[in-house]
Amino acid sequence: MAQKPSLASRIINAGSPKPENGQAFKPGPQFASTFHLQGDVEANTYQYGRFGQPTWDSLEKAFAKLEGGETVIFPSGMSAAAAILTSLVSPGDTILLPADGYAPVRYYAQQYLVKFGIHLKTVETAKIDEYDFSGIDLALLETPSNPMLDTFNVHLAATKLHQHGGLLAIDNTTLTFLGQAPLLLGADITMSADTKAVNGQSDVLFGHVTCKEYAISEKIREWRKYSGNIPGPMETWLVHRSLSTLDVRLERMCNNALALATLLAEHEKVLSVRYPGLKNDPSYSNAKIQQQYFGFIVSFELANQHAADSFLRACKLVYEATSFGGVHSTAERRARWGTDDIADGVIRFSVGCERAEDLLNDVMSALEQI
Repeated sequence: MAQKPSLASRIINAGSPKPENGQAFKPGPQFASTFHLQGDVEANTYQYGRFGQPTWDSLEKAFAKLEGGETVIFPSGMSAAAAILTSLVSPGDTILLPADGYAPVRYYAQQYLVKFGIHLKTVETAKIDEYDFSGIDLALLETPSNPMLDTFNVHLAATKLHQHGGLLAIDNTTLTFLGQAPLLLGADITMSADTKAVNGQSDVLFGHVTCKEYAISEKIREWRKYSGNIPGPMETWLVHRSLSTLDVRLERMCNNALALATLLAEHEKVLSVRYPGLKNDPSYSNAKIQQQYFGFIVSFELANQHAADSFLRACKLVYEATSFGGVHSTAERRARWGTDDIADGVIRFSVGCERAEDLLNDVMSALEQI
């Protein structure tokens, strides 16, 4: 009996059926705001461009098959997070967010949900394994956290939260579904800012949410429909195009990241390094159990702001930018945003697809100049 192809192989054609003779491998984007709608509206697959359209369906089917749930796509990772936080709670409910995760998500909850009767609690990612989750209706958590790469046991968190009747959503942006499978680990929902590694080309804003249960995904889909947070067909097609190379890119990026973290850990000018793939890292024990990759992000600390800024200016292959997950290596002094309690010399380094020896030589040369 033939074995089922691996996830890495299935990703290449996910959401795109085998073409008939003379057809393209991947159909182009469908540009339409209006569809011919005759008779019973419920009997028609496509009605109006804000409700659904063929290009969306292809990508949603791809994510659904690869992640094992029902998928809803969005025009950004932030809109995907907002959909989860807004559509699944009612006044009086309590949301739990990471105190050290993506700051705009906390800002959204505090600024736009709390005033409508939603309660907000936060917890440091490193303390989640000991958290009891009592009174929590919905938790949207990151592992590894961004930018300091702390982890927690997803299965343990899901088990405890479900005992209290809550839902667990995982922001899986830093690993993608190839690096970690939250739904298989027990989470109810997984989301990703596909702007990052899933697309990987630094040219599209995008996001998606995948839910284990259809009833949950339908609440999120309805929110998208009536809030108007919809992706364009071109952006959708571009992400679907890039999806097929994710495995190749991710493997190269993560291998490069481990090599870089190992090098930095031995350098005299580096005060500390955070990377889940280092055996002495606090995140290693959880990462080796639930992650398929250790990730492409390395965070490390230099002496101070001047040292960090000097390092970034001296890099030739590495560009300063605030996003991550692209084929091109990027880095930034994270404290410049002033939104997290992070030392001035900390650099978040998103490792790209350059040849490892070239990237390591560039980093070593830049360190020598500070």
